[in-house]
Amino acid sequence: MSVNTSLPCFAIIPARYASKRFPGKVLATIAGKPMFWHVYHRAKQCPFLQEVYLATDNDLILTAAKDLNVPAVLTSDQHKSGTDRVMEAALKLNLKDSIILNLQADEPLLTPQMLSELISPFAKQNVQVTTLARPITREEAQNLNQVKVVMDKRGFALYFSRNLIPYPRASTPVFWGHIGLYAYTYETLELFSRLPESQLEQVEKLEQLRLLENDIPIFVAKTRYKTIGVDTPQELEVVRKIFEQKGEMSESHINA
Repeated sequence: MSVNTSLPCFAIIPARYASKRFPGKVLATIAGKPMFWHVYHRAKQCPFLQEVYLATDNDLILTAAKDLNVPAVLTSDQHKSGTDRVMEAALKLNLKDSIILNLQADEPLLTPQMLSELISPFAKQNVQVTTLARPITREEAQNLNQVKVVMDKRGFALYFSRNLIPYPRASTPVFWGHIGLYAYTYETLELFSRLPESQLEQVEKLEQLRLLENDIPIFVAKTRYKTIGVDTPQELEVVRKIFEQKGEMSESHINA
């Protein structure tokens, strides 16, 4: 894949300790390394990134990052979202005039190709924010934990929802499952962090709706890859088994 953007690209991995469902999960070991390290290691393999940073609110995570030579920034523990943490880190790192990728520290099966797909739309004009989606089955779409997205003909998001969209009254559509990775121009990320929570964001608990409600378009890049987000100890065991079986992630586990 070729990516032609004049702006340098950086990735920031927000990693807080106090996860509600699984506190300290980013420090949970997988194949002998903490979870956040696997995200960092895979992101570093994307050839279009100048650097990858960890942004955390916790000294234990910061120490673990330094021990593993992962560039890390200590941020406030008062942030309401990972996006706010990414913004603070980008400001401290002086990453103006760049594209900032917001990754997730609980996605240890991330693939470098997905990050290239996030970056590539910025070669087009008027792209400010990108994210990813993959085709999913109707059964997957009916899961309220799987966020869905619908796009216009140009590929920009019309809406995101936990509910079934589009609702198949007359025919069976292609359902697109949202993958919660984002890339922003620095200016758009800064604007996003200053905007108050929007009405639809509060209803659906999806912060990307804040962008749409403020007329900031989100380009949705289509991908064949999927990941397994770790939100519970049970999901951690699933990921550990994948690593045990294969040693390293293989496309057979992450392809749609």
